Amino acid sequence: MRLLLVEDEKPLAELVRRGLAGEGHEVEVAHDGPTGLQLALTGRHDVVILDIMLPGLSGYRILQHLRDRGVWTPVLMLTAKDGEYDEADAFDLGADDYLTKPFSFVVLQARLRALLRRAGEAAPTALRVGDLTLDPGTHRVHRGETEIPLTPREFGVLEHLMQNTGQVVTKTDILRSVWDAHYDGEVNVVEVYVGYLRRKIDAPFGTHSIETLRGVGYRMSEPAPAPPR
Repeated sequence: MRLLLVEDEKPLAELVRRGLAGEGHEVEVAHDGPTGLQLALTGRHDVVILDIMLPGLSGYRILQHLRDRGVWTPVLMLTAKDGEYDEADAFDLGADDYLTKPFSFVVLQARLRALLRRAGEAAPTALRVGDLTLDPGTHRVHRGETEIPLTPREFGVLEHLMQNTGQVVTKTDILRSVWDAHYDGEVNVVEVYVGYLRRKIDAPFGTHSIETLRGVGYRMSEPAPAPPR
């Protein structure tokens, strides 16, 4: 593999570089964010190993720049941050895997092999319904030229609806797809989030794209003018 390692802890970077080189991989190293971004944009790497806390530009921002520019090189986040929200942020921005320091070199190698096996897969395809677009890779939603900020949960609900455009989706379907598998709260929480979505993707634009079928569920369709109040 041809690898890019972006890590500001120089002793660790050298240790990882030597270990990977010893396995026959070609390893390019950067110790700060701007250099790492430039190399990731201009080089031809099989996998990028990217630390989060970097001088000049964080790993999160590097990852966001890559995905925004259509660079789908697999990215493994290598970091001392082990909070679940840090991990969720990395995946939401388009990371492919996440490994917390300290780590086993054997596990790192296995993760890299797994990423390489998946490297030939196509980049996630943007979803479109009328002039509403959702990009799973960059985690962005637009109505026409207007970007619509959504929370991760709102994004998940909208993505599920758009993946099933024209089909009836039950609240249970949405819960299984978007909420934690162990969620045992009220199913009506879905109504709350559908309401949030309508206020963001429809109301400001005078459209009506999420239809409620009483007692059944919801259906995403081409936007129609919002019904008069």
